[in-house]
Amino acid sequence: MPGTRTRNEVLLPAFTLWLREVVRFYRQRSRVVGVIASPILFWVAIGSGFGTSFRSGANGSQNYLEYFYPGALIMIVLFTSIFTMMSVIEDRKEGFLLSVLVAPVSRSAIVLGKVLGGTTLSTIQGLIFLVFAPLVRVHIGLIDFVLIVITIFLISFALTALGFAIAWPMDSTQAFHAIINLFLIPLWLLSGALFPISGASVWLRALMRINPLTYGVEALRQLLYPSSDGSPGASLATLILFSLLMFGLGFVMVNRRSTKPAA
Repeated sequence: MPGTRTRNEVLLPAFTLWLREVVRFYRQRSRVVGVIASPILFWVAIGSGFGTSFRSGANGSQNYLEYFYPGALIMIVLFTSIFTMMSVIEDRKEGFLLSVLVAPVSRSAIVLGKVLGGTTLSTIQGLIFLVFAPLVRVHIGLIDFVLIVITIFLISFALTALGFAIAWPMDSTQAFHAIINLFLIPLWLLSGALFPISGASVWLRALMRINPLTYGVEALRQLLYPSSDGSPGASLATLILFSLLMFGLGFVMVNRRSTKPAA
């Protein structure tokens, strides 16, 4: 049947690319250690440095190590997304991407497979960090855990799709790192991960409010600390919209690059 054949033309190549991303990442043990160890060290060093000099939450009961915990989790997701999407540039240099582009494979399958592969890895890495939750007085129930998994998945999907869109037209990992340092790291810094929106200056507060990653940090904070103000519903809706826009951007970038797939 035409419908079944069309689905197979998308799903089977997408699954193959997804599996390749997962296997490839976990074979590179230095990257696996790096994307987890760096944020953990950052979280412990910064959190312990501020210690009790920073107070947040109801009645100022939350110290900085607890406040920074969702931001450190997002950092792990961001780092994993960055490292996995560097494979787009590596695949182009090795000729693998060219062979995929000339094969009878839908371009939507390329975007879906690569992005879902990076999303899976980012989500797993982020969930691993939850083992430290009891250290910051976080005890997660079943329903909250499901919502946290959904939130991390949406953040991972959006950041991976954004990383894919940035990496696709590039031929150099150095250029990719430059864009990451210029764009994605500030996106994390202005997400409320390091300091609350309420205490920022007016112009910085405005930037943080239009930053979609802010709503990912807020959703995680509200789920991890139920006493926090607000509900994760609006934040999750914003994350869904952000994810769809980033995936659409990745699809547009693939189709724009149709005449020159390799350097």
